[in-house]
Amino acid sequence: MANTIFYKVRKGSFFLSACILLNCTSCSIYSGKDEMAHVSDYVNPFIGASTNTEAAGAYHGLGKTFPGAVTPFGAVQVSPNTITGGDNGSGYSYEHETIEGFAFTQMSGIGWGGDLGNLLVMPTVGTMRTNSGKEKGMSGYRSRYDKSSEEASAGYYKVLLSDYKVKVEATVTPHCGILRLVYPESEQSRIQIDLARRVGGTSTFQAVKVIDEHTISGRMECTPDGGGWGNGEGKANYTVYFYAEFSKPLKTFGVWSAKIPEGQNRKLEFIESPEFQKLTSDASVIYNVEEYEGEHIGFFTEFETEAGEEVLFKSGISYVSEVGAEKNLKAEIADWNFDGVREQARNLWDAALSKIKVWGGTDEQKKIFYTSLYHTMIDPRDFTDVDGKYMGADGRVHESKLFTKRTIFSGWDVFRSQMPLQTIINPCLVNDLLSSLTAIAEESGKGYYERWEFLNAYSGCMLGNPAISVLADAYAKGICRLDMDKAYECADKTSKMFGNAELGYTPNPLGISKTLEYAYTEWCMSQLAEAMGKREDAEYYAKLSRSYKNLYDKEKHSFRPKETDGSFEPWPTDGKLHEWYGCIECNELQQGWFVPHDIQGMVELMGGTEQVIADLDTMFAKTPDSFLWNAYYNHANEPVHHVPYLYNRLGQPWKTQKWSRFICDNAYHDKVEGLVGNEDVGQMSAWYVLSACGLYPICPGDTRYEITSPIFEAIEIQVGAGKTFMIKANKNSDKNIYIQSVRLNGRDYTKCYLDYKDIMAGGILELEMGNTPNFSWGVN
Repeated sequence: MANTIFYKVRKGSFFLSACILLNCTSCSIYSGKDEMAHVSDYVNPFIGASTNTEAAGAYHGLGKTFPGAVTPFGAVQVSPNTITGGDNGSGYSYEHETIEGFAFTQMSGIGWGGDLGNLLVMPTVGTMRTNSGKEKGMSGYRSRYDKSSEEASAGYYKVLLSDYKVKVEATVTPHCGILRLVYPESEQSRIQIDLARRVGGTSTFQAVKVIDEHTISGRMECTPDGGGWGNGEGKANYTVYFYAEFSKPLKTFGVWSAKIPEGQNRKLEFIESPEFQKLTSDASVIYNVEEYEGEHIGFFTEFETEAGEEVLFKSGISYVSEVGAEKNLKAEIADWNFDGVREQARNLWDAALSKIKVWGGTDEQKKIFYTSLYHTMIDPRDFTDVDGKYMGADGRVHESKLFTKRTIFSGWDVFRSQMPLQTIINPCLVNDLLSSLTAIAEESGKGYYERWEFLNAYSGCMLGNPAISVLADAYAKGICRLDMDKAYECADKTSKMFGNAELGYTPNPLGISKTLEYAYTEWCMSQLAEAMGKREDAEYYAKLSRSYKNLYDKEKHSFRPKETDGSFEPWPTDGKLHEWYGCIECNELQQGWFVPHDIQGMVELMGGTEQVIADLDTMFAKTPDSFLWNAYYNHANEPVHHVPYLYNRLGQPWKTQKWSRFICDNAYHDKVEGLVGNEDVGQMSAWYVLSACGLYPICPGDTRYEITSPIFEAIEIQVGAGKTFMIKANKNSDKNIYIQSVRLNGRDYTKCYLDYKDIMAGGILELEMGNTPNFSWGVN
């Protein structure tokens, strides 16, 4: 299509809710010659698309994003999968040389083994194989692919499978996907669908039936016994239903079925083993069977093709029923117009991404910015069918006309930047999420908020009470449209189940992280209670919010984890730099700054403002410029993401300006290794989006956004009701990174922060930039 940029990976480089589209078409008050006709053309889906631990220098790997097609917050993601197993949650990593198929569901930027990757479709030619094969190992239906042919843009993906000489193109609607397959001349061309395949494991039961000569439907049941999320520890228990059509009639078709030994462990260890490949390669092949079910099955259709012949495959996906999948397909892809679907996906992205427009900066910066914004618009995804029905946490079908049920809440990550960003550009999305989490708490009978929700599962992943943060933040900003009595009840129960009340701290394991994270959400509870007129609760939680002080050892100038008897855990030889010393995925130097709700109290505890500034200066001075995993400012992981902005609270905002710009320039790049750590369901990218706009929230629940040095000359944010908030940075450049003076709506402004209501009221924030710090602006 004209004007579309496709991203070719170079060798060695590495329907949508109405609220999301609202006001995207309002007129800009700023014009610039560098504005692109299709803002989605700046998106490079390959940024972060690697799980490579060697390149990351750490066991967490890189971005773990997927390069395939998706619509904004859509239920379906059609993407190439290069691996099943290991800590490869996206199912794809750039350095792999083979593709095992194209799945219709994916997760973005996560660890813990991952999940989804269901309905794996693979075009093949020649002798049929029923096992996937292994990268640089046993052969199977997987194929090598031509790297130079691999292209991706927002809502579209293309590649040439070298072994089969088949060109594959993929695009999507919110609930459906469609593949266009271009075959060579062959008497034995084929489409294979591995119904058992799942990222990080396998589905444990599958069923398929032929509806007519063009149509099949079925389901894939995914339980913890089949591994998946946390290799079963994440308690994922869901069913994916599909309703699929083939453009070429089903003449020769059938299933393959592998016999699973009774009592066989179906988890990751088995799926990764040579025994699994042998078992699936010996599967029985049954022709012309019209209905079949089993524990490990696949479906295939065979046909002759002429050179260059196109064959299309499309499928609706539902988590409710096969009928739901059928309705989804008939509503969104009624014909075989692949290019029309692709254009629609592009238009959806243009509308969604136009929530923020930027001018100035380099092309690389615009690509990083809009790809980051794109990555923040994958989750929390739509979990409803087109008729509004969704599968509830009680295993029953529900329907809501008051909100869109959403899923995949990576709470520990996204409460920091992703959700505060969405409160500005997609506030009803945040309300949908809170309504969804509240519905899950009610439907499941658990009555409390899950910290890492995945398709209704209470996975228990990570720690803290992040849903309380999102709730308190949304309520303080006046965007909650849910039953607040129910929501408060859930939040109160959550905080009392997981908190500091019993001992005034939370003991080991992970005592520092838990105590500090719980203290923060106990503050959130105090704010929420106060706003809702619950004074007694407010006082109770305000007291608990100071629990962090009970772990501080002034002799060691450090927080230290305590046992239940009150004794400190022995001090490690490397002190504050010792990873996992009472902390999750970090060390005390990194976790210890997490007292966002009481920075003044933290500063007093740590020896005063001068001492804290000196400690921050040392931390940044010792941080490697690459920002890959390290013991100091480790941008590759979330606990430190607010730290550069602490300087604003300490009277030295010019250092916030310096370091936020430096991190934007050095931790984010327009290449596969463009993310220094896991994308984490939008958090890593949301940090960049906010920082590049010159804004950041240190403490969600407090409506304050810090002001910093923006990347661009002008940023226009759609804030709803036809209003825009414009940030202009006059004389901005890679040298002029320091704010000299500020005007808000034409008046001099001396604060180094804005309130949420200032942003949402619309207006203009105008910054004068220079190449030296102004030591007097924003210091009071």
